[in-house]
Amino acid sequence: MSFILASGSASRRAILENAQLSFEIDPADIDEGAVKDSFQGDPAALALKLAELKALEVSKRRPGALVLGSDQVLEFEGAAYDKARSVEEAEARLRQLRGGVHYLQGGIAFARDGEIVWRHQARSTLVMRDFSDEFLAYYLENAGDILTKGVGCYAYEGLGAQLFERTEGDYFAILGLSLLPVLDALRREGVLEQ
Repeated sequence: MSFILASGSASRRAILENAQLSFEIDPADIDEGAVKDSFQGDPAALALKLAELKALEVSKRRPGALVLGSDQVLEFEGAAYDKARSVEEAEARLRQLRGGVHYLQGGIAFARDGEIVWRHQARSTLVMRDFSDEFLAYYLENAGDILTKGVGCYAYEGLGAQLFERTEGDYFAILGLSLLPVLDALRREGVLEQ
């Protein structure tokens, strides 16, 4: 039995593929902007809410399937941040985060037949080093489209690792999907062998 990933994220897909899992991809169609604009909770609760909504949306149109929804919110000084919309916005974000601590709040949920059957939250702490303006210019020139594809304007598994002094938390959660809890849930749901 396989399951469905309710996301078009290349990073989440790669995490699951590298673990040699069999799954389908069917991105959820939810208005994330509207959810974020109307949400009153903290960034961790927002990440979980988005994950649940994604899983539920795909689950309702794929009867019987086990659907994985996942999301990640960057929290800095108590506020939630979305992906940068331009290189200029990415540069401003990196200048803001430079030398400071931010958190990646991850939410994961499995749904089946329009009901949440499992949920998980992960919080990673990232300390960005006080890099030079010269390094920032180099990074902006070489980072590519990740500047606007990830909430922190970096791919931690690539050049983005050079932005950091230290991190705390699950490596896979930093990449966007906390793999080991997902594998455990898949075993409990009968998708993977015990």
